[in-house]
Amino acid sequence: MSRSVFCRKYQRDMEGLAQPPFPGARGQRVFESVSKQAWQEWIAHQTLLINERRLNMMDRTARAFLEEEMEKFLANESVTQAEGYVPPPADGAH
Repeated sequence: MSRSVFCRKYQRDMEGLAQPPFPGARGQRVFESVSKQAWQEWIAHQTLLINERRLNMMDRTARAFLEEEMEKFLANESVTQAEGYVPPPADGAH
C-alpha cells in the first residue's frame, strides 16, 4: 500500500516516496512533503542540469546550485533551464 503526502509542488494529496531520498533533515522534509511524481520530475530536471551545464558533483558550488534549484523546483518557482537542450518531438519521431 502506498502512502500519501500533501505535495508542496502540486498542492494536493498524491502518492509519496517509499523512503527519504537522502539522509538527514532535508531528506526527511522531502519525504514528508514531496510526491513521488514531483521527485521523479526533479530527478529528470537535475540530470539535464548536470549534463547540459557539465556540473562537477565533486564541486561544492555545483552541489549548492543543485540544492537551491531543487528547493525552487519543488516549491513550483522558476528554475534554471538546461541551456541548449531541445526536447524530443512529442510524437516520438526523430
